[in-house]
Amino acid sequence: MTKLLDIQGMCVAYGPIEAVRGIDLEIAPGEVVALVGSNGAGKSTTLKAIMGLQQPSAGQILFDDKQIDALSTAEIVARGITLSPEGRRVFPKMSTHENLLAGAFLQRDKSDSQQTIDGVYARFPRLYERRTQLAGSLSGGEQQMLAIGRALMAKPRLLLLDEPTLGLAPLMVKEIARTIDSIRAEGVSILLVEQNANMALRACNRAVVMENGSIAMSGTGQELLHDEHIRKLYLGL
Repeated sequence: MTKLLDIQGMCVAYGPIEAVRGIDLEIAPGEVVALVGSNGAGKSTTLKAIMGLQQPSAGQILFDDKQIDALSTAEIVARGITLSPEGRRVFPKMSTHENLLAGAFLQRDKSDSQQTIDGVYARFPRLYERRTQLAGSLSGGEQQMLAIGRALMAKPRLLLLDEPTLGLAPLMVKEIARTIDSIRAEGVSILLVEQNANMALRACNRAVVMENGSIAMSGTGQELLHDEHIRKLYLGL
């Protein structure tokens, strides 16, 4: 498998507590990989380590065969990785349009930024309708669209999505799933962290189950959807 992202033996610790314990994880170009597991399993910590927000205590992270775990977050974004964080974290007192422009802070060509923002508005027409509205006044679903749109403004090759459906109504969950599918269709790889295991397993090519900071199981989304252990533990069946 051609590897876009290659995590080898990564450990991440918060003081004496080891949150991620020697995981190996690979993502191919144009692939959606889901990380599923209970709270505290190490999923979000894995994303933070990839983005340079948390330094690994062991192992290495390779992107395009180049080690990135010693780089700053800005350098990692410049390499082609962006994050749509848990809780959306939009800038509430800035407009929708200004939030999107903040995602293009590394782009120096204004015409290029305009083309990118036009693409985001085409993907999320509701954001265009609310482009002058303060981000803090948007609905939860609209803020999630904005968080994803802002991450896309840097034109990533790998998009990290941390709990994109958290707290959203079922109709909006379906819309986010369609968005993931359309982003993948454009050749962008996605690493999806999601509590909604049913949605995540249906949206991904491959899935990895994390338990207590380690990888407990992996397989295709369809394989894990029909696995008895996964059905009982994460799907409530």
